[in-house]
Amino acid sequence: MPLIEGLFRLAGWIIPVVVLAIIILPQAIRILREYERGVIFRLGKLLGAKGPGLIFLIPIVDRMVRMDLRVVTISVEKQEVMTRDNVPVTVDAVVYFRVVDPQAAVVKVENFLKATSLIAQTTLRSVLGQAPLDDLLSQRESINQVLQDIIDKQTEPWGVKVTTVEVKDVVLPDTMKRSMAKQAEAERERRAKVVNAEGEFQAAEKMVQAAAMMSKEPIALQLRFLQTMREISSEHNTTTFLPIPMDLFAPLIKKGEPPKT
Repeated sequence: MPLIEGLFRLAGWIIPVVVLAIIILPQAIRILREYERGVIFRLGKLLGAKGPGLIFLIPIVDRMVRMDLRVVTISVEKQEVMTRDNVPVTVDAVVYFRVVDPQAAVVKVENFLKATSLIAQTTLRSVLGQAPLDDLLSQRESINQVLQDIIDKQTEPWGVKVTTVEVKDVVLPDTMKRSMAKQAEAERERRAKVVNAEGEFQAAEKMVQAAAMMSKEPIALQLRFLQTMREISSEHNTTTFLPIPMDLFAPLIKKGEPPKT
């Protein structure tokens, strides 16, 4: 009987301890992954960031805010922008960033995700509004770099590092698309005319050189005439050529020449 009473007394102590441990341990122990950090507050006062691994907290006294250090991607909603040359366009972008200072991301800003998204929207409108349409379409990399530098400078006090900003799409009005198509077509026609004129000019130069060479060597003209006859005779036709020596026309050519002074 005394042994049984002792066991009951021991059980009376063990059961409350076990129940208390079941209640307290989940609040006192935290496990953080490699990409996570825990910002600890003790009675409202910042202690610092801990992790990764096993973290011990004082129940009721300590409070932990879990922060993710991986790269976060946010999509900036489509914005109506008026470019510097007064062309209305619709643009959207994507922003890649990550938390590099967990303490600042918790203490210095209420919601760093929302704040970064709003900063990206306002910066997108202001920067693209200062760029002409041609730069917006052709100088995309430089505009992305300017956006990244401005957004990163504004989010740096919050412990947020902006790694990449990319303008995804630029939507033009239909009237502007038709105007640009007409401009491109006119530019192609201008280039075609210039190339054609350059070809005619080069052909004329070669013909002048050939004429000068044939005037010095009359036999070259006869050889060219015979070569042309051979090319034509190679085709399937019924044309008959009767070659005449050029010497027969020499007296006539000499009579047509102006007298030498």
